[in-house]
Amino acid sequence: MTDRNPFDEPEGPQIPEIKLPRFDGGKLRLIGGVALVLVLVLTSFYTIDPEETGLVLQFGKYVRSSPPGLHFKIPFGVEQVLKVPIQRQLKAEFGFRTVRAGVKSQYSTKPYAEEANMLTGDLNAAMVEWVVQYRIVDPYKYLFQVRNVDKTFRDMSEAVMRRVIGDRTVNEVLTIGRAEVALQVQTGLQELANKYETGISVDQVVLQDVNPPDPVKPSFNAVNEAQQEKEKLINQAQSEYNREIPKAKGAALQTVNEAEGYALDRVNRAQGDATLFDALYGAYRKAPEVTRNRMYLETMTRVLPRVQGKVIVDNELKGLLPLLNLNQMQSADKGGK
Repeated sequence: MTDRNPFDEPEGPQIPEIKLPRFDGGKLRLIGGVALVLVLVLTSFYTIDPEETGLVLQFGKYVRSSPPGLHFKIPFGVEQVLKVPIQRQLKAEFGFRTVRAGVKSQYSTKPYAEEANMLTGDLNAAMVEWVVQYRIVDPYKYLFQVRNVDKTFRDMSEAVMRRVIGDRTVNEVLTIGRAEVALQVQTGLQELANKYETGISVDQVVLQDVNPPDPVKPSFNAVNEAQQEKEKLINQAQSEYNREIPKAKGAALQTVNEAEGYALDRVNRAQGDATLFDALYGAYRKAPEVTRNRMYLETMTRVLPRVQGKVIVDNELKGLLPLLNLNQMQSADKGGK
């Protein structure tokens, strides 16, 4: 029996030694080099689309602009590129939002009354929805001259619209003055954008929808219907006036022309008769007997064709036709006269 040292390790199962794999230093350097090249390539080249322009910043400072195409920049975040769509028409919606545009556009059901509620010049309320279509013409000013340029531009659009609406009556805003309101807003907004150096060009302002507020809409519709009925009756009366007055004027002018024609005919006839009488009188003075016989013959030529039955005899002839009893017939004719 052997003596056991109390300081010796107790007997039992032994833990096996774990051997870690050895990495080759050359492979690590190769993988690191490939990764470095990939990062270098990915951070050194960038592409600008045809409708965009790129603004290159070096340590946050603007250094140059890049046209469309493939370009190189200093990698590892030394240079950054901001892309601005300068050829694309952008739009800002007020009083509503378009969820999905298309043949049947879908709009957000969320109300935007804080944008749409406005006060007109005659102290009436109106719900105005409009769209501003614009382009970015100066990318540098758009990015660096104004802080939060999109919100500033929306605030300017709303301010100009409220100013123009406040100078108009509610009827002008709702009906005949919409085109002029849109033009004034476009002009005023462009002047303000130029003053703030936003780099934005306003293409068009469109009044999408203008309505009275919902609580007063029934009363407004009733007033509008009454005005339309008034205009309808005025147009009908004007149409009747335009139809009857020219007809009456034409009839009066026709009567006047007929009277003038009749008067001219009578005057001409009288003048002709007087001229004929003068001519006959002159001829009668030259040959009274001949003229008297000619006048008698002309008169008989006009009178005899109108007589139905004619019997022509000599006054001195007697007994030629005793059956006719012409003497008694002549006496009877004289007695009847």
